[in-house]
Order: sequence, then structure tokens, then C-alpha cells
Amino acid sequence: MRTGAHVRLTEPGAEIDALERALARAGDGAFVTGGDGRIRSWNRAAEKLLGYASHDVLGRACRDLFEDCDAEGTRHFDMRARTKAGRLLWLHMSVLTTPETAEERLTVHLFRDVTASKELLAGIHEWLGTINGAAAGGDRAAALSRRERDVLRLMTQGFNTAGIAERLRLSPATVRNHAQSILAKLGVHSRLEAVAFATRSRLF
Repeated sequence: MRTGAHVRLTEPGAEIDALERALARAGDGAFVTGGDGRIRSWNRAAEKLLGYASHDVLGRACRDLFEDCDAEGTRHFDMRARTKAGRLLWLHMSVLTTPETAEERLTVHLFRDVTASKELLAGIHEWLGTINGAAAGGDRAAALSRRERDVLRLMTQGFNTAGIAERLRLSPATVRNHAQSILAKLGVHSRLEAVAFATRSRLF
């Protein structure tokens, strides 16, 4: 199996064959999972971005590499991921699933690195927060429950959903629910902004 080549895990049907040809030319990182959640295809842009060659990932469960792999239908969201070398990135992920009537139920994941824009946005929010004063931030933080503060504290330490769930002995779904509640109470739009808020407000 050639490193860097766009490789198929198994002999595919017409649908995945056509997908592979299209994704091989994509500028964004792209991979395809089958109905079992395992990676069936991995393009060169994904390898370049995350450092994993096709032979590193084909046949592995999507959740081994990405936190949010249970999406169906069409979704767009930002998430954290690590490269093979351990560098932390923010990715913008788009997920599209073939209809039930398709030859095989496949899910296409397209992603790009948005770390720089996330960091810029966090910096702008921090600057605005300094101008607006810390008092309002303290009021918003006071609305967090004890468990939400625990989740936010672990977020600031760089843990993802799975890591937080393990340390707090919660299910990943419960952690995600707490995270959404934290964002709503703090008036922010992403986990990165929540971490910036906690750092700026010196909550921990």
C-alpha cells in the first residue's frame, strides 16, 4: 500500500468508486465511512493536514481519530482534533450522508483547518471583554452549575469530550449537553470561546 496514495479498503461498489475519484481531487481533507462507522476512504489532503497516511486509518473506527463521528444527514460544525504528531487543531467539518435508498449507506466528511481564524476570534473576544469589564463575565460564570464548571475547567486544560467523560465518569452525550449549556450561559458560540472566556475571567 503506497503512503500518500488515495487507497480503497475493500473493493467498492459504484458509489464509493465515484466518491473516491471526486474526493481525490478535493482541496479539503476528506474521508468516507461505511454504515459500521469505519473509514473506507482517505484523501491526500486529509493526509497532508493530519499526518495520517491511508494505511494508518483505513478500517479504523472514525471515533478513533475524530470526536464527533455520529452525525447523520447534513451537518456543519467546528471541532478539535490532533494531528499524528500531537498538534491540536480546530477543524470545520461538513458531514453528508447518502439516502437510505443508496446502494450502500455512506457518510462523507469534509474538513479544513480553521485554527488561525478561531484564535483570531478568541483574541477579539478577549479584547472586547477587557473593554466591557470583568463584572459582566463574573455574572455569567455565576450561572454555571458545579458540574458545568468541572466540564469547563477540563476544557481549559485541553481535554475533548471523551477525555472529560472519562475523568468525570459521565457519558459523552452528557458532556456534550453540559458543553452546550455552558456556551448558552456564557453567551459564546464555541468551546474555544468558552475557554477564552474562562481564561480572561480567571475562573480557575
